[in-house]
Amino acid sequence: MKIDVKHVAKLANLPLTPEEEEKYSEQLSAILGYFEKLNEVDTKEVEPTFNVTGQSNVMREDETASCLTQEKALSNAPKKKDGMFETKGVFEE
Repeated sequence: MKIDVKHVAKLANLPLTPEEEEKYSEQLSAILGYFEKLNEVDTKEVEPTFNVTGQSNVMREDETASCLTQEKALSNAPKKKDGMFETKGVFEE
């Protein structure tokens, strides 16, 4: 499977040079190759919910922490509207 890097970059609003397109195309092809190898592994005898660590529901405490102000978060946004990030519709070309 080949990924159209130009299309992905356009969807992510990332300007890429031809060199970057070539580089990322090679990297994504390699990643897809790894997934193809994983698909070859026989997992018929493995339970779908198997957990190798034996741990269950290990969570950290929910603690508040400092974060960016709305103004700071939006400071580098290319487009903003009514105090929010403005983007193109996800399902639009």
